[in-house]
Amino acid sequence: MLFRAVFAALPAALLLSGCMYTPMPDPSLSSRDAEFLAVVPKYDVDNNFKRYLVEDPTGEAPGTIIVDTRDKFLYFVLPGRKAVRYGVAVGNEASGWTGTATVGRMAEWPHWMPPADMLERWPHLKPTAAAGGLEGGPDNPLGSRALYLYQGNKDTLYRIHGTNEPEKIGQNVSSGCIRMTDIDAIDLYNRVKIGTKVIVR
Repeated sequence: MLFRAVFAALPAALLLSGCMYTPMPDPSLSSRDAEFLAVVPKYDVDNNFKRYLVEDPTGEAPGTIIVDTRDKFLYFVLPGRKAVRYGVAVGNEASGWTGTATVGRMAEWPHWMPPADMLERWPHLKPTAAAGGLEGGPDNPLGSRALYLYQGNKDTLYRIHGTNEPEKIGQNVSSGCIRMTDIDAIDLYNRVKIGTKVIVR
């Protein structure tokens, strides 16, 4: 019984530390990144949703992003049947989006303008829109980085982006966009380019 209790209490990090789940180092930060991240709310996300090098479960080509909305993971496929796996927050059932797109634009500490459908649901954001939106920074809901998803030349209005609510990672909470911790958003941003294929399923 004692053995069983001790085993049950082992941190998930130890259980994930085998050959299939290798923790990944943090990316290098610019001075602006370091300044902004220093004042972003701190939250230690569940070990299951931290950044790991894993065996690729997707079968997609290297350089592809796959978002698993059911299990709340984002995979960036690497050569050699490996992938970087990140924990994410995704849209709730009413706001979720699935499909295939490409990264049409990329931004560091992006400006945010509440979209029309969000203004309808949350009228308290109208003053923000009237003021021209919100400049990038630690108080901006898009966080440290944003990847803008396009289908052809059309902006889908869906994003993969950072968040100033890291406690929501692993949940269905957003208005349809894919949220990552700010440090994970920076890591992913450094790996992708314009035209990167994105599959959300």
